[in-house]
Amino acid sequence: MCEFCVQHGEGKKWYLQAKNYSQDLLSDARRRGFIKDFFSHPESLGADQGQMAKLAKLPPFAQRMVKSGATRKMKKQHFGQVLPLEDVREIFGFVTSITRVNCICRYSKLGREARYCYGVAMGRSADAFGEILAESGQDVASNPLFTGVEQLTTEQAAQAFADHEKEGLCHTVWTFGTPFIGGICNCDRSDCLAINATVTHDVKVMFRAEVVAESDPELCTGCRSCMRLCPFGALGFGAATRKVTVDQSFCYGCGICRSACAKNAITMRPRSEVATVASLW
Repeated sequence: MCEFCVQHGEGKKWYLQAKNYSQDLLSDARRRGFIKDFFSHPESLGADQGQMAKLAKLPPFAQRMVKSGATRKMKKQHFGQVLPLEDVREIFGFVTSITRVNCICRYSKLGREARYCYGVAMGRSADAFGEILAESGQDVASNPLFTGVEQLTTEQAAQAFADHEKEGLCHTVWTFGTPFIGGICNCDRSDCLAINATVTHDVKVMFRAEVVAESDPELCTGCRSCMRLCPFGALGFGAATRKVTVDQSFCYGCGICRSACAKNAITMRPRSEVATVASLW
């Protein structure tokens, strides 16, 4: 289990605990302030990306200090975790509101709308996510980040995520003032600042999933359809065996590779059962 499961999930998957989605957590003034600033200043994410590029020019010891400090800060404010589709569906089963909105990462990078993020909440109304934004002082109607806000049913949201998976997008869940969870996003390495920070720049802003992929050589036909989807470079192909293999030390457990496998050769296994990566987050 990741450290959040211990701290915020009583030894179970922390993002499957309804209490971490509760609007009661928004009574904290600092959390409300953080949410307000987060949605009011998407340009700050672009600035953060610029800082990442400068980080590589620092001496190694300075890089380690900066990276460690950034991770500690993010764990308190806005930290994420990769999760497979079945866990996304379980979340959709108990939240009371699912709202599709513009992705702030893609908006800050591309300057246009791309609706890959989903606000989730537990509240008294079907527009609980809108209420969260209202509490943070956001005018949803006039904020360019939230044009085209859509309320989705559980079934509609589950289908949308299945479609995103076929696009090769990795599902991630995010805190807004940990442990409060306010959103689930669909990320790729090209446009997602979080994946880019974590994988490319080694600034950890999200955990790997509680599961890891493995491939069955008896079922694998070597078609390599799965390889085009993996955003983490965890899949390899043996020229002699004509089979795909999973390097579990690189695998983040998103599970999107299996969506491309017509032979069901790829399955997800609890990370705790694989000794070599059980403590790799």
